[in-house]
This record gives sequence, C-alpha cells and structure tokens, in this order.
Amino acid sequence: MVIELYWLLALPLFFALGWVAARIDLKHLLKESRALPRSYFRGLNFLLNEQPDKAIEAFLEAARVDPETVELHFALGSLFRRRGETDRAIRVHQNLIDRDGSSPQLTEDQRLHALAELGEDYLKAGLLDRAEEIFLKLRGTARDEEALKFLLEIYQQEKEWGKAISVAQAMPNHSDHLWQKAIAEFYCELASSEMLHGNTAQARERLGEALAVNRKCVRAAVLLGELEFNEGRFDPAIEAWKRIEQQTPIYVALVAERLLEAHRRVGREELALQLLHGYLERHPSLDLLDIVFDAELKSGGAPAAYTLVRDELRRNPTLLGLDKMLEAQILVSPPERHADLELIKNLVHAHTRRVARYRCDACGFKARQFHWRCPGCGGWETYPPKRTEEFDLTP
Repeated sequence: MVIELYWLLALPLFFALGWVAARIDLKHLLKESRALPRSYFRGLNFLLNEQPDKAIEAFLEAARVDPETVELHFALGSLFRRRGETDRAIRVHQNLIDRDGSSPQLTEDQRLHALAELGEDYLKAGLLDRAEEIFLKLRGTARDEEALKFLLEIYQQEKEWGKAISVAQAMPNHSDHLWQKAIAEFYCELASSEMLHGNTAQARERLGEALAVNRKCVRAAVLLGELEFNEGRFDPAIEAWKRIEQQTPIYVALVAERLLEAHRRVGREELALQLLHGYLERHPSLDLLDIVFDAELKSGGAPAAYTLVRDELRRNPTLLGLDKMLEAQILVSPPERHADLELIKNLVHAHTRRVARYRCDACGFKARQFHWRCPGCGGWETYPPKRTEEFDLTP
C-alpha cells in the first residue's frame, strides 16, 4: 500500500494539536476546581460516607463562600428535607425562586426545578394546599409528569377521589394495568361514600364505572353484592359475590360469610355450605377455613367440624390449621383430656400470632386486618387475603 508523503508530514502535526488540546482542557479543569470552595468537596465526601449532618455543615460553608452556586442550594434543600427540617428546605428553595436583580437569574429549567423542590417541601411538611398550588403551576411544563404524580399523592391523602381520577387519567401511561386498578379503586371509594350516605343509585353508577375501567376489580363486586344485599335483593347479591371466583379466586374468602348469610335469607344454607366447601377445595385459604369450620360446627356439630379441619390440615399443613384442629379436638374429646389439649392449643396459638397477619406484596408491610390500600407503600390491591404463613408455604 502506497502512503502519500503529505500524510507522513501531517501525523506529527495531529499529535501536537492533540497534546495542546489536552493541556488546555486540563488547565481549564484545574482552574474550575480551584474556584470551588474546599468545603464543597468536603460535603461531597461526607455524602459519599453517608454523613448527611456533616455534609449540610460543609455545604452551608460553601454556600457562604459562593452564594451564587445554584446547585449547592438544591443539594442543601434536598438534605434538609431528607432530615425532616422542612422549614429550612422551604427557605432555601423559596430564596432561589425569589432571587432579585443583584443575583444571577435562574434559567427556566432551574426555576421549574426550584418550584418542584418547594412543592415537595410543602408536601413533606403536610401543607397539602400549598403543595397542590405549586404542582398545579407546573402542569403543562417540562415537569408536568412529576407534577401529576405528586398531585395524585395529594388527592389520595385528602380523599379527593374525583380529582384523583382526573389526574390519573391525565397520566401518559394511564391505560396500563396498574393505573386501571388504581382508577377503579378511586371509583370504589366514591361508591363507598355514596353508600354511606344512602345514595344507592349514584353508588351503583360508580361501581359500574369501576368495572368498566377494570372488569377484574374485586372490590367493585364486593360492594355491588353489599348494595344488593342491603336492598333485600339476595339472589343478585349472591351472583355478584360468586363472580369473584372468575375475577381473582383468592378473594372469595372476603365474601364467604356474606354468601352464607345471603343463602340463609333465602333458605338455601345447605347449598351455601356446599359452595364454600368447593371454594375451600379449589382455593385453600385459612380465612375461608375459619368460616367453613364455624358453619360446619353449627350445621353438622363438632364431629363434622373436626373431620373438615383434620382433612384440610392433611392437605395443607399449617400452624394456623393445627390451632383450629386442636380447637375442634377439644370439642369432641372427653372432658379428662381437655386440660392437656388446652395446654397444647395455647402453646400453638402463641406461635400463630406472628404468622396470622396479612402482608403487602409490594413492600412487605404486615397488618392484622385486610386493607385494599397498603398503609405502608400506598399501593392498591397489594394485600392478598392470605396470612403470612400461607405465603411462606407457597413454593
């Protein structure tokens, strides 16, 4: 391959230009680093070592040396908020927004950033009306999606379900399954409120909207059954609750007792017991076992209840099931054995307390009662009606 002479002459020139450019960049970097206060680097070091208190002190010193550094103020405000000093965070971000002509003006992106941070400060401080005002100002800007997210959080805290629906529907990905579940739950909250005030027609309409958004909304089916039951329409109530098996089968335990009561009202208690036995066989559940056990005890007596719980324990061995079987065994055993069985039952019962709670699928928060919305992470329908022990035994 023939190499032109001028290429050979140009190679040293390219090397020289590259060396000069590198020196210029290095000098510029060193000049910039010298311009930054030493306390700025100390603050970064404290942050990396997870020492936020010392980082704040260092950044405050840096801000006094160079009060025009916008990013320092953002870092300080965020650290104050994380520590719970929301009043100081609010002052930092408000000062940024209120800069006068003597200080360099914020760019539009920095101004929106400062507004968003101030809104978060107000939200953390519990000043929901002020936070709402800030995030409404951010609608239609580059921070629109962030504003929607925080507005939704505010409206859920304030139980403004109509506004929450509007905001959720404005989300760019509002058609996703998770958003459909949340919007359906908002409609259910509205329906619950209407039912509480005796507005059955409006409640029925809200439940219809919930099912239109998410046809698998179990809560809507539960409330619809309650609505029919309260109006004395027991057969439609039964049908509404039976549909839950097609929606999400594990939730049938939530309505098992109501199903039993509705069947009693129309004189079909035996049929209800058969239905619940079928549910228990297809969808084993400790809550469902409790209800079927009590029903069997009333209907067939202690021997039938004992046989039921013994067979279920063989099929699904659990401590909670054993506790229930010991209860049944006490009922069918001779009086002289009661003391020993009571002792065993009390020992088992002491251990079942820690496994008898519901657990959130999303964050793991545990509670003694069932919630449609997790008190820990705020997720909707993240609390399956299963006890902790059932989760631990599931492969």
